Amino acid sequence: MSEYRIWECQVCAWIYDEAKGCPEEGIAAGTRWEDIPQEWTCPECGVSKADFEMVALSGAASGSTKTESATAADELEYSIWECQVCSWVYDESKGWPDEGIAPGTRWQDIPADWLCPECGVSKTDFDMREIKRIAVTTAAAKVLPDVAPVVAIQSESIAAQAPIVIIGSGLAAYNLVKEIRKLDQTCAIQIYTSDDGNFYSKPLLSTGFAKNKSAAELVGQTAEQMAEQYQLHIHIFTRITAIDTHTKQIVVGNNGSVQPYSKLVIATGATCIQPPLAGSGLHKVHSVNNLLDYARFRTLAKPKQKILIIGAGLIGSEYANDLLHAGYQVEVVDPMPTVLASLLPTVASESVERALRLAGARFHFGTVVQQVDNHQDGVLVKLSNQQKLEADLVLSAIGVRPNMALAQAANLVTDRGIVTDKYLQTSASDVYAIGDCAQVENHLLFYILPLLAQVRALAKTLTGNSSPVHYPVMPVMVKTTLFPVVVNPPPRQQDGSLVPGEWVIEQASDLGVKALYRQGNQLLGFALTGDQVSAKAVLERQCPALMP
Repeated sequence: MSEYRIWECQVCAWIYDEAKGCPEEGIAAGTRWEDIPQEWTCPECGVSKADFEMVALSGAASGSTKTESATAADELEYSIWECQVCSWVYDESKGWPDEGIAPGTRWQDIPADWLCPECGVSKTDFDMREIKRIAVTTAAAKVLPDVAPVVAIQSESIAAQAPIVIIGSGLAAYNLVKEIRKLDQTCAIQIYTSDDGNFYSKPLLSTGFAKNKSAAELVGQTAEQMAEQYQLHIHIFTRITAIDTHTKQIVVGNNGSVQPYSKLVIATGATCIQPPLAGSGLHKVHSVNNLLDYARFRTLAKPKQKILIIGAGLIGSEYANDLLHAGYQVEVVDPMPTVLASLLPTVASESVERALRLAGARFHFGTVVQQVDNHQDGVLVKLSNQQKLEADLVLSAIGVRPNMALAQAANLVTDRGIVTDKYLQTSASDVYAIGDCAQVENHLLFYILPLLAQVRALAKTLTGNSSPVHYPVMPVMVKTTLFPVVVNPPPRQQDGSLVPGEWVIEQASDLGVKALYRQGNQLLGFALTGDQVSAKAVLERQCPALMP
């Protein structure tokens, strides 16, 4: 019988190995990918099966033993496993001869009682970090790397061509690169980013405390690895200071050097909205919007006990859930009457609030933080209702705002975001915007699924097949694992208000809420909490596409 396969989430790099299954989600070892229900979603970031790709064969055959062989043109894929305690690495292609493990020995073929040579922990404390492809020439019995020569050939053959230039290195930028490379393996691509360029899944930032993940452990691939794998040039810690849409150039850094482009993609994301605060303790107020923010906040929070969160919307609720799981005392302040108030009807919001309260969260609704002062080793927070709260640190999580300064300086049309048409093109020819900074046909959506739809369409356009983006029904999974939430927000009008309709509560109990937003007989949206989230697959088939 055929070998088991390994599938990787293209958003967060979570791995599904058919040989192992996913027992914690009721998927038994040996379950084939095609036998997993279509409505199943990634346990890490919530995207669908369509956002996974097969990356390797597991090496474990189902029912028979298979001997691997290679012809002169073959490639073999090996997994690299890293100890989560001491970072020691096991490379299947090299094995570990010191302990009698021959080169080429697959991870699953190492005895279950084997221990890490460095720190002595078991196999269960290892995670697969990457897939390694090795070209094999049987005639010479020689293993050759297959990437470096391609990079060299590329740099010589396309050096004279203006590249596709991408500003930013977040999920939007890197997923666009992945989609382009599926269609064109040789076009020149350059990325400019103000940070270290490491690839990671941003949704994992609000689950890192519960999983005790360091910033380094959230990195899927380094910038160097991404550049090698996808044959691109990445300029890290580099700022773009201007865009000249007439000469099709960007200005790099403060020295005024220029980089021509054939197509320009703005993927600058969004920044955290900062509340207007006063006081002597503002240096203890933090926001987490990227991996460097997460590393800083996690380091500061490690010895602390009590965190005050400003905001009980999607971001604030997810961080409250994460910090509660990690054992912190959590206080939450928000001017709305309950959590997730802008996303859910009141009865659904209150069901989530109850679950978070039972886990230890303390909420202060109908008021805002006005002042944060130093107090002993922490802070004293003054609210607008005159209440005072003590905490060790403050986490501001009141939302994000698109980064538009570069686009505005280039005289691109902006509104709530950088305005684009359905082809993701801005008001300037050959300049596009994607991700959190893009306002597509009046839609400004800070979620993963719209981003994935954008990059798939834009990759086709950039490689010669002009393609508009379409938004199907795209439910949002809020990562409040203490009480799960799935919401398909009803459409909004130009002024931001909901289209005419009403919330109908079909089910409400301590175990969960099922709320439907109807316009007559037409279902336009839904909100599910607790044990009712299982209705997602049925309901989303009844809702209209967000942007046909």
